[in-house]
Amino acid sequence: MDTRTALLAAAAALLLAGAIGAVAAPDAIVDPREADERPGDVRIVDTVVSPGEVRGETAELRLGVDLRHRGSAVENVTVRHRAIGADSGLLVDETTVDVGDVDGGGERTVNGSVDVDREGGYRIETVVFADGERRASQTTRVGGVAALTPDYADSRVGFTEGNVWPTVAVSVREADNETATLSVSISVTNRGDAASEPLDLRVLFRQSESNVIADEASETVGEVRPGRTDTVTTTVEVPANYNYYVDAALWSDDVLIDETQGVANLNPRETISADETVEEVEFAVEDFTGGTGGDDAADEAGAPDRGEDGAGDSTPGFGPLVALVALVAAALVARRRP
Repeated sequence: MDTRTALLAAAAALLLAGAIGAVAAPDAIVDPREADERPGDVRIVDTVVSPGEVRGETAELRLGVDLRHRGSAVENVTVRHRAIGADSGLLVDETTVDVGDVDGGGERTVNGSVDVDREGGYRIETVVFADGERRASQTTRVGGVAALTPDYADSRVGFTEGNVWPTVAVSVREADNETATLSVSISVTNRGDAASEPLDLRVLFRQSESNVIADEASETVGEVRPGRTDTVTTTVEVPANYNYYVDAALWSDDVLIDETQGVANLNPRETISADETVEEVEFAVEDFTGGTGGDDAADEAGAPDRGEDGAGDSTPGFGPLVALVALVAAALVARRRP
């Protein structure tokens, strides 16, 4: 076999192999222009939900949707978000983001948001459309929206929470049989990364049995460095021999930031604790009205004679009316006896 014949045989073998390959794998040889004409595909890879602007009654939920694109360009892409109440099943909010044409392959993030009420939980339904045709969808559930702190009340400064060191400490500066002057020290901690702005501290002394405000005070909490604790001290004057709840609150531009409670036990015969329900006892309103009446005024108001040690001379709850009822009952019993 000469060289010419060998070359012709090799060429024929190559053509035969190519024909067999084309029949076995028809997609192996494709015109690149035809590949670009294949319909593109867009789908949702992931959805991230984060809190946005938090208001008094509503909150913004920011939605970041990761889209993955393959193939040719996908035209007129839109992303629709629906927030549906988890318990009610009612539509709360709906927004649509116009993405436009998606091309180039890979992934891209499309940002959107919905507004919901600051209560309950929600089901966020995200759908991707291309030219009005649904292409992909995903559902994300969100709960605990009520726990989000409104922006106007978001502060890293609050009352100190300690196991030993008291947040509210009350000491007696002066006292007599009628009034007591108390010194109140309250600890405030900055849990943020920057120095705090000045805040208003308001303190109420509330008589435990009646909830009547005996006295109140206000102080300014100055700049507190990050991670530091500052102690603010104020003074009040209240009637002696009573127990009090000490209600303290931090305010920023008339917005309540934080609140706490302590107690002041000035009655040696019984004590109270914060958030504790106590037994009702007799209470004299005159002690808290700021009146100047003497002992005669107290007697006319019906206050019992406490004697030298402050104890009443008569047994509480028994009087002429009770005695009269007892006599009538005894007479009726006597008439029924044979």
